[in-house]
Amino acid sequence: MYPKILIQLIEELRKLPGVGAKTAERYAFEIIHRDHQDIEAFAKVLLDVKTKLKTCVVCGNITEEPVCGICKDKSRDQSVICVVSHPKDIIAMEKTREFHGVYHVLNGVISTFKGILPEDINVESLIQRVDGSVNEVIIATDPTIEGETTALYIAKKLQIKEANVTRLASGLPIGGHLDYADEMTLIKAMEGRKKI
Repeated sequence: MYPKILIQLIEELRKLPGVGAKTAERYAFEIIHRDHQDIEAFAKVLLDVKTKLKTCVVCGNITEEPVCGICKDKSRDQSVICVVSHPKDIIAMEKTREFHGVYHVLNGVISTFKGILPEDINVESLIQRVDGSVNEVIIATDPTIEGETTALYIAKKLQIKEANVTRLASGLPIGGHLDYADEMTLIKAMEGRKKI
């Protein structure tokens, strides 16, 4: 049997997504064998992530500054907003090098099954962002039931605005996740988007 502190470490590591018992055990032993400076640096980064990262006041992306680098970038097309569920989805979209607009992060999707309602995600600030200067809102939520529900809700809320509301189309499988899609699939989905 392992010492209590090692068992606690394994249990904490198992809380990470995709980490099972064996992987958590391997990670724990790797941590044990690392030198003291490596562990201190690792612990500091973990604490820094929790204390220094915040959400962008404009789009909701993660950043160390009040406004993220994408929102600050004047070369980006501010008239096109791509709505994503999570900050990691921005990375997937940026890898395509095809989208030159700005983003809006919902930080979740509507899921009545999980008790997540429209007021629990970052929708109202999107509605406020869409003014006369915004030409298009691209909804890039995952093509799941929750993602589709969220897309339809946003499209309905934006009906009173002047902007075109489009949805990513072909290329993304139903039930798939944006951050798992390859660049070509995302390019095709962006090209084939349609009005909702």
